[in-house]
Amino acid sequence: MADKKHKIDIEFLRQLDRYNMYIRKRVSTVYAGNRPSTRIGKGIDTVGYREYYKGDEMKDIDWKVYSRTEKLYVRQFEEEKTLTAHILLDASKSMDYPAQGTTKFEYAAMFAVGVAYLVSRKNDKYSISTFNDNIDIHQPRRGIKNLLSTISYLAGQELSGVTDIDICTHKYEKLIKSRSLVVIISDFLEDIRHIESTVLRFSGNDLMLVQILDPFEKHLPVKGDSLFYDMETGMQMKSFLSDSFRKNYKKELEDHIAHIDHICKKSGAKFYSFTTDVPILESFLTTLERGG
Repeated sequence: MADKKHKIDIEFLRQLDRYNMYIRKRVSTVYAGNRPSTRIGKGIDTVGYREYYKGDEMKDIDWKVYSRTEKLYVRQFEEEKTLTAHILLDASKSMDYPAQGTTKFEYAAMFAVGVAYLVSRKNDKYSISTFNDNIDIHQPRRGIKNLLSTISYLAGQELSGVTDIDICTHKYEKLIKSRSLVVIISDFLEDIRHIESTVLRFSGNDLMLVQILDPFEKHLPVKGDSLFYDMETGMQMKSFLSDSFRKNYKKELEDHIAHIDHICKKSGAKFYSFTTDVPILESFLTTLERGG
């Protein structure tokens, strides 16, 4: 097991349990899991039988039929079409900010775990894969036990490198075989063209982009001589922060965020932007309030 590097607050999941009745109603509306299908697969209702073949699961054998026919038959079920949630979490070095308090990665990881937790409560599949300039792909699975190991994995995650969301999502899209819930969590402080290509790539799914920023990045509450350090590239830059500089910075950031929102709305995706000083439960419930 990796050494713990990040604090992933489990109390958040207990808070979700307190809102269980409310969340259940919202999740049923927002995420369309557990829809019946007429295809043959794993489910509850038996729709027929076929002869047993080597490799079939023993638990699917109908022993009552065997007692009458002395032949092995397995039950065939009506497939239950379940939701699969693919959660992509930015693990680049820029997410390891600030040095004190809750980092962007920790906040983003709690949000990712919250989505996975709600999906697992409906016995649907989920995966949390981390990316920077490459992507560490995890296959979708079910169950709380898997979620606990995922939390441990995220707590020990080594943040490094730059973000290349275009290349990483291009690799990941090949794994999605049917319409799914796709949640991408990042600071999204990169080329708007890469973000747009990512949104278009996943537009056939229920897509949600969640931007996580530190309050300092959002408001730039400093003036005068300052030294800036690029956490992804290691570059440093000295600058004098005048009122006009701060005003232009805020305008550019607001325009960037508005552009992402416009791209998402045009493609039918959802976009949310939160800062890490907002309680994680409040941010999470906001996405449910607004329809996922």
